[in-house]
Amino acid sequence: MAKLVSWFNSPKQAYSRFIIWCLLVISVCVYGASLWQSGAKIQSNILAMLPTLSEAPLTQKALDKVEFRLADQVYIGLAVENKQQAISAATQFIEQLQQSPDVFTDIQSGESKQMQALSQYYFDKRFMLLTDEQQKQLSDDEGSNQWRQLLQAAQQQLYSSFGYASSALLTQDPLMLFPNNIMALAPSKRLTSEQDILLGQSGNKTVAIIIAKGVKSAFNPDGQQQQIARLNDAFSELTLQYPDIEVIKAGTLFHAQAATQTAKFEVSTIGSLSLLGVMLLVWLGFRSIMPLSLAMLTLSCGFLFATVATLAIFGELHLLTLVFGTSLIGVAIDYSFHFYCEKLRLKISSATDVIQQILPAMTLALLTSAIAFIAIGFTPFPGMQQVAIFCAAGLIGAYLTLVFAYPLLANHNLPTSPYLLVWSEKYLLWLTKFTHNVTAQQSANKPLKMALLALATVAFLTVGFSKLTSNDDIRNLQQSPANIITEENKLRQVLSGGTDNQFILVSAATEQSLLAELTLAAKVLSTAVNAKEISSFVSLSRYLPSKQIQQDNYLAYQQLYHQHLDEIIDTLGLDESIKPDLLNSLAQSKNDFITPDAVLDIAGKDLAGLWLSPDVGADTGTDIGAGAQSTQFGSIILLGGINDLAALNLRVTQSKLSMQVVDKVGEISALMAKFKQLTLQLLVLVCVIAIGIFSFKFGVKLAVRIVMIPASSILLTLACLGLVGSPLSLFHALALILVLGIGIDYSLFFASVKSNSTASASGVMMAVLMSACSTLLAFGLLALSQTNAIHYFGLTLLFGIGFTFLLAPLISMHVEKTTREVAHNGK
Repeated sequence: MAKLVSWFNSPKQAYSRFIIWCLLVISVCVYGASLWQSGAKIQSNILAMLPTLSEAPLTQKALDKVEFRLADQVYIGLAVENKQQAISAATQFIEQLQQSPDVFTDIQSGESKQMQALSQYYFDKRFMLLTDEQQKQLSDDEGSNQWRQLLQAAQQQLYSSFGYASSALLTQDPLMLFPNNIMALAPSKRLTSEQDILLGQSGNKTVAIIIAKGVKSAFNPDGQQQQIARLNDAFSELTLQYPDIEVIKAGTLFHAQAATQTAKFEVSTIGSLSLLGVMLLVWLGFRSIMPLSLAMLTLSCGFLFATVATLAIFGELHLLTLVFGTSLIGVAIDYSFHFYCEKLRLKISSATDVIQQILPAMTLALLTSAIAFIAIGFTPFPGMQQVAIFCAAGLIGAYLTLVFAYPLLANHNLPTSPYLLVWSEKYLLWLTKFTHNVTAQQSANKPLKMALLALATVAFLTVGFSKLTSNDDIRNLQQSPANIITEENKLRQVLSGGTDNQFILVSAATEQSLLAELTLAAKVLSTAVNAKEISSFVSLSRYLPSKQIQQDNYLAYQQLYHQHLDEIIDTLGLDESIKPDLLNSLAQSKNDFITPDAVLDIAGKDLAGLWLSPDVGADTGTDIGAGAQSTQFGSIILLGGINDLAALNLRVTQSKLSMQVVDKVGEISALMAKFKQLTLQLLVLVCVIAIGIFSFKFGVKLAVRIVMIPASSILLTLACLGLVGSPLSLFHALALILVLGIGIDYSLFFASVKSNSTASASGVMMAVLMSACSTLLAFGLLALSQTNAIHYFGLTLLFGIGFTFLLAPLISMHVEKTTREVAHNGK
C-alpha cells in the first residue's frame, strides 16, 4: 500500500496517470457509442418521470386501456356561425389529414355507419329493450293501465307532421317504442351528427369536431414535428377558404410540444449561460487560458461519464435529466476551482504537490456529494433516479480527471491575479472581526448581542415556517401555457365536459353479474350528476342491459301483446294482418339476447375500450403484459366535468357496489407526499452518516459543526420558501439534500485548513466563492424555469447555497480558535 501511495504521489508518474485517464475516457466513449447504436435514446416523454404504481391486475388493465384510448389523440374543433360551413370545413379537414396516413390514423367525426349497424342490431333485439320509463308504464300492476300513455304517444307521433312514424316501423313496432331506446343511447344531448360530422355548440357558433390519432407518440420529437406541421398546413388551407373560422385544439400533442420546446430552450439557454458564466468566472479568477481549458475538460469528462452511466443503467436519457444535469456544471467545476485556488495560494507549479494537499478533502467531498445525489435515487421517480445517477457519475468523472489528468496538464505557473484572493481575504477578515465583536468574552454587551442575534434568527424562522405550505399535486410537474389550457377547456365545454383522467372501474366475477353491477352503478352516478358532483358519464350500461333486465323487458312486451295488441291495432288504425307476424316475431325472440361480444364488435374501438374481459389485450393492440392478467370481468365508466371528487368517492364507497374511483393523478400525488416526508427524514440520516464519517478525521465536536452549517442553511431556506410563498413539495425536499451535500463540501474545505492564519484560509475562501458563484449561476437560472418541478428545485438551491456560502467560513473561525487554544494549553 505504501508503494502504491508513493507511486501515486510521485511527479514522475504523471505520464502514466495521464495515459490511464486517456484509456479510461476512450473506453467510456466507445461504450457510449455502442449503447447508442444498440437503441439508447433521449426520452422527452414527461410521463416517464412518474413513478410506477403497484395496482391490482384489473385496475392496471383499466389504466392501460384508458391511457391507450387517450394517448396521442388529437381533438380539433372548427367553429363558424353557419352550420353548413362547419360541416364543409370539417369534411375538407378530414380529407386533408387522410392524405397523410403515416402521420395520422383513425380520423373520425360523427360517422353514422357504426351507429346504423348498431341500430339495426338493436332493432332485431327490440323485444329485449325498454327504457326505464317504458318499463314502468308497461308494468300493469293493479290495472293501472299506464301502457295507454304509450298508446297516446304513438297516436301523436302518427298524426304529427314531424314525427318519426313510418309504415315499416308501425308494422313491426306499433307503439314505436324502439326510437326512444335508440335516443337513450346518446351520451350527450348537446351533440348531434349530420353528414357524418359530429356537431356541438359554442355560443352562437356551430362547432364541428374531428378526432384523429397520431401514428407516432405525441412525446416523440419527430412525431411532434410531423403532426404539428400537417395540422398547420391543414389549418392554413382552411383559413384561406373560411377566413372567419375559429380553430380550437386539444390533446396530449399540444401539451407535449409545449413541454418539449420549453425543455429544449431551457437546456440550451440555462446550460449555455451557466457555461459562459463559469468561463467568465474562471477567467476573472485566474486570468489564464489553461485553468479555463482544464475547467472545460473537467466538465466535458464529467458530462461524458454522466451520460454514458445513465444510458447504461436506464437505456435512455430523459430530457429533464439534462435540464437538472446543467447543475452539474456548478458542482463538478469545484474540483478545478479548489485545485487552482490552492495552487495560487501556495505559489507552486507542481500539480502533483497541490493534488496531494487537497486530495483528502476532495475525496471526502466526493463521498458526501455522491451520498447526497444517490439519496435522491431512492425516490420512486425514474426521472429523479436518472438525475441521481447522472450527477453522481459526473462527479466521479470530474474527480478522476483531477487525479489522473491534472498532474501532467496543470504543471504551469499562474499569473498574478490578486482580486478574488484579496476579496476573499477581506471577507474573512470582516467575518472574523464581526464574530469576534459578537462573541468576545471581554465584551460587556456580549449577552445582549447574542440574545438579539438569536431573537432575530428565531423570529425569522418562526415567521417563515408559519407561512410555509405544502402542495404535492403531480400536476405541478408541468404547467402548460395558458392558451393551450384555455382552448382545451373551451372544447371540453362543447363536448359536454369531456372526460377526465379519473374514471370508475366496475368489476365482477362473471359477465352477467358485471352487467347487473353496471346498471346499479349507472343509477348511483345519475344521482351524482343530479348532485352536481359530476357533469356526465359514459357507461356501457346504456348499451348492454343484463340478461335479467332483457327477460323482464321481454315479459313486459309479451304481456302487452297478448292482452292489448288488438286494441293497439284498432286504435292506431293498423291492418289486422300484422298481428300474426308481430306475435311470431315476439315468440322467435324469446331467447335472442343482446350479447356484449356482438355489440362491442359492431360499436368499434371507443366502446370496446370500456370492456375488460379476462383475455383483454389480444384485441386492443396494446401490450398489457403477462403481469396484468386477471380472471375478473370489468368495465370502465368515463367521467366528465368532475366538480367534487371527494364527494363522488364517498358516494361510490357508500354504494357497497364492486366499483371504485380510479384516480392515478391522486395516487401519484399521495405517493409524492409520502416520499417528501421520507426525503426530509433522509436529510437527518445523511447528517448522522456525515457526522460519523467526519468524526474519524476531525473529532465529534468539529464534525457536528461541519454538518451544522448546511443544516442551518436548510432551516433558513425553508423559512425563505415560506416567505416567498413557494409551497413545499418533493422537489424542494430533493433539492435540500443537495444543499446538504454541497454545503458539507464547503464546511469540509474550511475544516481542512491546516494553518491557523486567516491568510491560509483565503485560498479556500476564494475556491468556495467561485464554487458558490458557479453553483448559484446554474441553480439560479434553474429557478427561472417554466417547469414548476425545475423551478422549485432551482429556487431551493438558490437560497440554500447562498446561506451555506455565508455561513461556511465560520468553520475556519472555529478551527483557528481551537488551534490557538491547543497552542496556549501546550505552553
